[in-house]
Amino acid sequence: MKEELIKQGVIYTDMETAVKEYPDLVKEHFMKCVPVHDHKFVALHGAVWSGGSFVYVPKGVKVDIPLQSYFRLNSPESGQFEHTLIIVDEGASLHFIEGCSAPKYNKVNLHAGCVELYVKDNAYLRYSTIENWSKNMLNLNTKKAIVGKNAKMDWVSGSFGSKISMLYPMSILNGEGAKTEFTGISFAGGGQNLDNGFKVVHNAPSTSSVVNAKSISKNGGKCTYRSLVRINENAQNSKSSVSCESLMLDDISISDTIPTNDIRTDEVEFSHEAKIGKISDKTIFYLMSRGLSEEDAKAMIVRGFAHPIAKELPVEYAVEMNNLINLELEGAIG
Repeated sequence: MKEELIKQGVIYTDMETAVKEYPDLVKEHFMKCVPVHDHKFVALHGAVWSGGSFVYVPKGVKVDIPLQSYFRLNSPESGQFEHTLIIVDEGASLHFIEGCSAPKYNKVNLHAGCVELYVKDNAYLRYSTIENWSKNMLNLNTKKAIVGKNAKMDWVSGSFGSKISMLYPMSILNGEGAKTEFTGISFAGGGQNLDNGFKVVHNAPSTSSVVNAKSISKNGGKCTYRSLVRINENAQNSKSSVSCESLMLDDISISDTIPTNDIRTDEVEFSHEAKIGKISDKTIFYLMSRGLSEEDAKAMIVRGFAHPIAKELPVEYAVEMNNLINLELEGAIG
């Protein structure tokens, strides 16, 4: 980490070190955003967690370069339970990037990590993640953020690989004027069931949320978008917009959208839009008439579909995501 960030009081270390060197800070926040009774995999995580990242950004500090961590599961028939805890104090800002991957084994592996994000009043956090699991992985991660007054939480997510994925990042907008935005994409090939989505709870007036989710399925893969938008009685003058788009590349793939919208006050603006479709044969024919092969034409259409997500990532991660899409189209992942 850069020397000037250390001088400003920024802490970036592993969780084991944080527990020993910053016990009060960890104790105040650990398993408070994601309580152990959330579901059974969180309870398991709370009992056996190991590894992970700890970040604290002091009041008013603007971290102008992304901080990055990378997790890799290297053992067959094993579990990974890393814990990420990020605290962005009042008026501070941070972009944190997390990558995950695992090689292919013949045995099933389990990933049951936990991410807790605290965005204090007037602070900003962008959390970007690219997950590239092998197709023997059960990806059962839990991610939540608590967002304070006039603060903003942005999520950028790319989900590739895994046999089964059940992942629903969540923002809890506790402060007046809090905002959150989710931009995500998932790609399911043969034998994969990716059940992904987003959850947001509006707990204060004048809060806002924007959700843009995309999924791609091929060779019989199944993508499910599952979401929750809850606007509570005290969240008057709040706004929420949800858009989910699914693209199926053949006749045997499956795509479902299962939104839950729980609006408990009339003084809100809310919209929801869902689109599910196949690649147009006419579009493929047009591109092939311009000299592209059928495979290249499909790849171009898919990359264009994924572009709104790719443009939200740093250049090197956008390139990696496009490479992962190409590998998925070739059936080379997993």
